[in-house]
Amino acid sequence: MKIEDNIETFNSLVKRQGFVWGPSPEIYGGLAGFYSYGPAGMALKNNIISLFRKELRALGFSEVECPIVTPEIVWEASGHLERFIDPVIKCKKCESIFRADKFLKEQMPDAMIDGLSFKEMEVLIKSNSLTCPECDSEFDKIEDYNLMLKTNVGAGNTAYLRPETATTTYLLFNRLSQVLRKQYPLKVFQYGKAFRNEISPRQGVLRMRSFDQFELQMFISKEQEYNLEDFNDIKHNKLPLLDWRLQDKNIAIPNQIDLEDAIEKKILKKPAYAYCLYLSYFLISKLGYPDEVIRFRQHSPNEKAHYADDAWDLEVNTTQFGWVEICGIHDRTDYDLKRHGKYSKQNFEVSMDTNPSIKEIPQILEIAYGIDRIIYTLLETNFNVEDKRINLKLSKNVAPNQVAVFPLVKNKEKIRLLAKKIHRGLLQNLIYSYYDESGSIGKRYRRQDELGTPYCVTIDYDSLEDSTVTIRERDTMTQIRIDISEIPMTIKNGLPKIKE
Repeated sequence: MKIEDNIETFNSLVKRQGFVWGPSPEIYGGLAGFYSYGPAGMALKNNIISLFRKELRALGFSEVECPIVTPEIVWEASGHLERFIDPVIKCKKCESIFRADKFLKEQMPDAMIDGLSFKEMEVLIKSNSLTCPECDSEFDKIEDYNLMLKTNVGAGNTAYLRPETATTTYLLFNRLSQVLRKQYPLKVFQYGKAFRNEISPRQGVLRMRSFDQFELQMFISKEQEYNLEDFNDIKHNKLPLLDWRLQDKNIAIPNQIDLEDAIEKKILKKPAYAYCLYLSYFLISKLGYPDEVIRFRQHSPNEKAHYADDAWDLEVNTTQFGWVEICGIHDRTDYDLKRHGKYSKQNFEVSMDTNPSIKEIPQILEIAYGIDRIIYTLLETNFNVEDKRINLKLSKNVAPNQVAVFPLVKNKEKIRLLAKKIHRGLLQNLIYSYYDESGSIGKRYRRQDELGTPYCVTIDYDSLEDSTVTIRERDTMTQIRIDISEIPMTIKNGLPKIKE
């Protein structure tokens, strides 16, 4: 199958099987940048979030939830009103608007665009004779475009929909320090909606105006950044690190490097930051990405934010959109708490070491996931077409259904009733089971393959006699007979090896 046909088949599957629909609302033509999740998409999303939450609680992280709407002063203090902008270009003739850096990346995929100034991007546009894709006319000069969505609360109070969840977490610092008993580093995460008024959002759920973020924050002392106990447990793990110097050499896929070696070779500065890189990868590894599609890419000095001491993106290589950032890991220094301390007139200096007389404003290390991007890249990188059979190889940790239950024939009431009983029993044991009696067994298998269901159980005439069923594994299509009582354990542990 050609790559173009494969992509078209994948895009069709995502809508047809109820993962993602849109732009929404579809019945009114849709509004760009807004999408709806169907039943399969929501099940996948909830499984991912549930897995992240369980793992993070086991690692000592606590969860918070903050308001989506916040007053203007918050974003003035954070710098978003001043700096949260995109460079835009407008066509002189048809007035179509494009984000300048994204436009240049599409037109010049081999050029290094990140970090260029407005003037440098204008020079590239002019020297390469780039014109409006809509009408082939020239562009105006690049201008600022603030991404914040503004609203009013009550009687004339100006507020904004948050463009990220992180800032709202920082506003809780004093409370968090108190309830977490000043056990530094403080480990906190937040999941929720954020909003950005994108100029012309494309690429489906990769760039939306309303999207889900899952962000981890560590409030930590300068001393702990270099002597974090957790780092010693993971320092010999290897990660695919592409530092910014290698990017100039057009290297796309880096070698795996030991984290302790990365510190010694000054690819990474701080053990605590290296631990955050590992943690971001650890959570992603639970979802079932193929190893070869993942890398970490460092921001160049010109690209990283003004407050960042270091910044890396966790990226996934996709067929349709190339390398896609799904997570950003940032050393934010003490920038955020200093700014909010100044604007709120609060004192964020605390004692974090054994000497209570030494006080400092905590540093912040951040891991920021885009959940919608995770969902897209996870679906695409696990999508396979084998001998015309569509197979979505999702991990059983996140698949919308863990098992599907089929009666061999629906017009035999005893078989049907037993199948229903098995299905209900699985649901009562918190195993995500799907019941289907429509169509031939072959068609039912294909539907579940497309949804990524790891196992299918078929109840037949023999099941009535000996209480056994046929269980089929998705990827190998192996089928064996097992006792009904063995279904839950088989789903948990996998099919037993068949003796030759």
